[in-house]
Amino acid sequence: MLKSISRVFIICLSLFSSICFAQVSSIQNIQARKIQSLNGKWNYIVDPYENGFYDYRHEPFDQSKTGTGGFFDDKEQVNKSELIEYNFDGSPQMNVPGDWNSQSEKLELYEGTVWLRRKFNAQPEKGKRYFVYFGAVNYEAHVYLNGKKLGIHKGGFTPFQFEVTGKLKSGNNSLVVKADNTRKPDEIPTVNTDWWNYGGITRDVYLAELPEHFIADYKMQLEKGSNNSISFSLKLADAFAGQEVSVSIPELNLKKDYKTDSEGKISEVFIWNNLSLWSPENPKLYTVNIKSANENIEDKIGFRTIEVKGDSILLNGKSVFFRGISMHDENPLLQGRLRSQGDMRMMLQWAKDLNCNYVRLAHYPHNEEMIRLADEMGLLVWAEVPVYWTISWENPVTYANAKQQLTDLISRDKNRASVVVWSIGNETPLSAPRLSFMSNLAETARSLDDTRLVAAALEVHREGNTMILNDPLGEKIDLVSFNEYAGWYFGGVPSEITKYDFNIKYNKPVVITEFGGDALGGFHADENTRWSEEYQEALYKNQLTMLSKISSLRGIIPWILADFRSPRRQHPVYQNFWNRKGVMTETGKKKKAYFVLKNFYNQMQEKYK
Repeated sequence: MLKSISRVFIICLSLFSSICFAQVSSIQNIQARKIQSLNGKWNYIVDPYENGFYDYRHEPFDQSKTGTGGFFDDKEQVNKSELIEYNFDGSPQMNVPGDWNSQSEKLELYEGTVWLRRKFNAQPEKGKRYFVYFGAVNYEAHVYLNGKKLGIHKGGFTPFQFEVTGKLKSGNNSLVVKADNTRKPDEIPTVNTDWWNYGGITRDVYLAELPEHFIADYKMQLEKGSNNSISFSLKLADAFAGQEVSVSIPELNLKKDYKTDSEGKISEVFIWNNLSLWSPENPKLYTVNIKSANENIEDKIGFRTIEVKGDSILLNGKSVFFRGISMHDENPLLQGRLRSQGDMRMMLQWAKDLNCNYVRLAHYPHNEEMIRLADEMGLLVWAEVPVYWTISWENPVTYANAKQQLTDLISRDKNRASVVVWSIGNETPLSAPRLSFMSNLAETARSLDDTRLVAAALEVHREGNTMILNDPLGEKIDLVSFNEYAGWYFGGVPSEITKYDFNIKYNKPVVITEFGGDALGGFHADENTRWSEEYQEALYKNQLTMLSKISSLRGIIPWILADFRSPRRQHPVYQNFWNRKGVMTETGKKKKAYFVLKNFYNQMQEKYK
C-alpha cells in the first residue's frame, strides 16, 4: 500500500508544478546581485469577495479571452463616463515587507484576499535578464506586471521569483500582487495551526538585473564526516560548456579555476587543510568569492560537520548537547512578523542571553536573514517546514506542495553552517498514509543534502506512568525528537510529573523538541496555581528532573522563548489571544522559569566542554 501511495505522489508532482506555474529554482544569494528594492509603501485594496479576480459568473478575469478586467489591470480613468470600480491611487498604503494584520485594526483578524500594488521605474538593458523576487508572500500569490500574469506561488514562507525579461517597460511599471491567506484543508499548513495567520508580502521584494548566463545556484560545504574535504558545485543559468568560473577564499589563499560542463555545471570535491571550523563557540565565517565572466558574487560561509554516532550528536567530531529554545517569526514587542535585521538580532540575542547554543525556528521557514544572523552569532538551527498536525496525507498535490516547500528551504539555506537539522514536520498523527508522506519527505531531504541531520517533532503516547516513543517514522530520521507536555496537558500538577519514565524504541540521540506551560507574566501564586509564574517555574524544575532520567538525552528545546499571538488562545484573563508558554513576556521580561532553564544550561555547558 505504501509503495502504491508513493507512486501516486510521484506521478502528481507534475500536476502541482503546472498548477503553480513552474519557475526556475530560487536564485541563490539574491542580496549579492544587482538588485533594486521594491520595498516601501504599497497601495492596497481589501477584496473579501474577490471581485478583482472573478467576474460575476465567478470566472477568473485572467483566464478570459482578453485576460483583462481584474484589479491587476491597474486602470486609470481616462474619460468621465468610464466605469472603474477600484482605484489603487486612492487606496490606503501599507509597508512592504509587512503583514496586513498589524498595519490596520480592521484587518487584525482578516483572512482572505488583499491586492497590493507598487509602481516603480525601470530602465531595462539589452543582453540583461530581469527577475521579480519575493522573499515570501502568505499564502497564495498571483503576480502581475503591467496587467500581464507572471504566475502563481503557494507557500507562505519560501522565496520565489518570476522572470520579467522583455516584459519590463522602460520607465514606469505596475506590479500587482493578489495575496490570499485563506486557510484550506489541502494546503501546507492546513486549516488548524497555533500561530497568527499573518497575511501579505511579509519579506523583501526585489527587481534583480542579471547577465544572460548568471550564477543561478552554488553550494560550498564540507563533505559528510570530513573536516577537510570541501564539496563545491555550481550551476550557470541556460549555460553551455567551457565557460570559465573561479572560486576563492582569500583568507586561506585558496583559488580554484573551472570550466563548465555541457549543462553549465561544475562539481568537485577537494582537500583543504587547516580550516577553522564553525561552532557556537567559534562562529568562523570565511569570505568566499565566486566569479564568472559576468558576475562576482561574495558570500560568507562557515565549515563544520554534524553527525550522529550511537546516542551522541557530534559537532566537528565532538559530543554536543543542544541547549535550545523555540521561537516564532514574530516580534512580541511590536505586532507582526519580524521586519528588520534589528528585530531578528534581538530575538537571537535573547536566546544567547539564556545561554542557548541552539534555536528551533518553528514551525515554518524563517527569514533568510535570520539564518545568516545565526551563522554570524553562533547559534545552531533547527529549520522546519509547516507540515503541522493533520495534513491531507492522501492528496498527491498536498504532498507535492510540502515537497516543494522543503526543497525551497534546503536550496535557500544549504550554505549556512548554522543549520544542522532539516525538520520535515511537527506533531503529525500516526497512520500508514502519513508514514508514507513523511518518509518520502525524509528521503527528499537526504537526496538534496546528506550533510545534515533529518528530524521531525514526533509525539509520545502513554501507558500508565510510561511515555512511549515507538513512532515508525523514527526509523527514517536521525534523532529521537519528540514533544511532551507533562504538567500542562496531562500528568497533574508539576510535582507529580517526576513519576513518569520513558520507553524509547530507538538507540539514537534524544532531543525533546517541546515542553512547557503557560504563565501570565507578573501573576504570582503558589506552584499549584495554573497560569502563575510559580506554576511554570515548578513545571520546569520537575521536567528537568524527569528528563534527566533519559540516559541518551542530548538536547532540549522548550516551548517557547517569548509569548506569541495565537487566535486559539482565548481565555480573557490569562491569554487574550496570546500563547503564554514563553519564558519571557511579550514585553521582554523574564519569567521565573527563565532562570531555572538558564541554570540548567550553565550546567550542561560545563558538562559538555
